[in-house]
Amino acid sequence: MSILSKTYFHNEADAFAHLEAIIWGGKPVCPKCGHDERIYELKGVRSKPSKKNPEGVERHGLKKCGACRKQFTVRVGTVFESSHVPLTKWLQAAYLMMSSKKGISSKQLERTLEVTYKTAWFMAHRLREAMASGDMPPMGGEGAIVEADETYFGNKVSLKKKRAMQRRGIKGFGGVANKHVVVSLVERGGSIRSFNVDRATITSVGKIVRENVDRKSRLITDESRLYPRVGKEFKSHETVIHSRGEYVRGDVYTNTLEGYYSVFKRGMKGVYQHCNEKHLHRYLAEFDFRYNNRAKLGVTDMERTEAALQGIVGKRLTYRWSNGKSA
Repeated sequence: MSILSKTYFHNEADAFAHLEAIIWGGKPVCPKCGHDERIYELKGVRSKPSKKNPEGVERHGLKKCGACRKQFTVRVGTVFESSHVPLTKWLQAAYLMMSSKKGISSKQLERTLEVTYKTAWFMAHRLREAMASGDMPPMGGEGAIVEADETYFGNKVSLKKKRAMQRRGIKGFGGVANKHVVVSLVERGGSIRSFNVDRATITSVGKIVRENVDRKSRLITDESRLYPRVGKEFKSHETVIHSRGEYVRGDVYTNTLEGYYSVFKRGMKGVYQHCNEKHLHRYLAEFDFRYNNRAKLGVTDMERTEAALQGIVGKRLTYRWSNGKSA
């Protein structure tokens, strides 16, 4: 039986119960005042009548706090707040994104969930916001190996726009300068962290490595000039020289990151096809999250989905802000 046959993917009341179990663990907490005592469930409440729904729509999961007297649902204070999309479709979207190794496009979500493209696009970005991690302790440590590498892909400026700029005598968008730059760090057998930088320089890359890797770690990179200076600050800095055809020397290699970049680039080119620079950090959060909750670590698709849903709390993303406009 398919996982999508679960009742919480199709029944709104069950969807609220499922999300409440993930977020609250069975004990509701008022998002307005933080109290978890005297929380009352309100049943039979309907929304205001409208032309589309003359009798209104039943409000599932509605509760009232006995302390502050405010009404709320589990959506309040999360990336789902103020959304008119049924919670069942939110859960379906989360599962589809978490069970697709290279992601799922907004156009596919539009067709599968039967929503508009604009809604599907915004839903995907809200879920990516939920996957984004906050401040985290340095990775690695005594005896750990951390690989560091950078990659270039796509175009910041389209070929058509680039040619138009060149005709006007505007330069500076050729070769690597026109590519998206991603710097990633991965702990062998552990997690990955990826960062979008405007340019990969000794300063920008060194800052990322220093802030995210424990100094007791073994740092392994390729022969890039970006790492020798920062590498001196770690227990050891070992390199593989790709220009000489060397890719593995004992346990010295960057193949873990090469494998991650392979999946990332296939997803960005084959599924998403185009990404604006201002949104790249969200796509990186999505690919990082799936890698950090991968099947090799024993995480199932449903467990990965529930882990992503746990990250919806305390985050808000409005359409105008996510689309690069003033809120």
